[in-house]
Amino acid sequence: MVKDVEGRLLIIGGAEDKQGECSILKRFVKLAGGRKAIIAVVTAATEAQDLVGEQYRTLLKDLDAGEVRVLHVANRGQANDGGTIETVNSATGIYFTGGDQLRITSIVGGTELDDQLKRACRRGAVIAGTSAGASAMSDAMIIGGMGEREPKRSTVRMAPGLGLIKQTVIDQHFAQRGRIGRLLGAIAQNPYTLGIGIDEDTAVEVDMSGLFTVVGSGSVTVIDGRSISIDDISETTFNQALALTNVRLHVLPAGYMFDLTTRRPASPPEEED
Repeated sequence: MVKDVEGRLLIIGGAEDKQGECSILKRFVKLAGGRKAIIAVVTAATEAQDLVGEQYRTLLKDLDAGEVRVLHVANRGQANDGGTIETVNSATGIYFTGGDQLRITSIVGGTELDDQLKRACRRGAVIAGTSAGASAMSDAMIIGGMGEREPKRSTVRMAPGLGLIKQTVIDQHFAQRGRIGRLLGAIAQNPYTLGIGIDEDTAVEVDMSGLFTVVGSGSVTVIDGRSISIDDISETTFNQALALTNVRLHVLPAGYMFDLTTRRPASPPEEED
């Protein structure tokens, strides 16, 4: 059986709180080791690498992270650079910023950094990604498409992702940008793939067993297409609305869990008196 995840992940739907409780960023710092953490912030997704990198360095230090290093990875040469690899090898937490997910995969995919990310995950480091950094984590990746539209072949464009979480496709800014149509379109292309739509200021914390827990202020929408009985995507024109029947859908707020192996949701554990 294919393992569902490479290791511990924190997949964030974008626009995580940076001024209030900062619950998601605090969780990342804790998972990375708190004051003993060594965090690498990877800015490959954005063209404003200096600005974004410094913003996250300051934020994470203010949240009592032990050490924060910014990795500006703007090309494949830098993704194979020995200094980059050394930083990742020593990191207890790795954080991918937002921007353009295709920049991440085209710069990082197949490089030494790509290999080291998976090794870091397997040795226990936590890998987080927000917005574009979230989309790039799955093996199938949404790179564009129209929100707030009915599902069509034209509503979604796909590419391979980094593959840190298997047999999934992730969409971010989900409720805020009305992206259920394009996630359904992605599932129609391959009904075995599990669709995970993550709202802003919301994340899924995935453990090494393949169980994820929702954290943050919004919800996570999970679309399971294995039970689909009608899927006419191969018979429609590019702009024709799709027919999809018997799609399973779960909406999970903070505290709810989902098992990626069994594809079953679970309620939060009951608090002891």
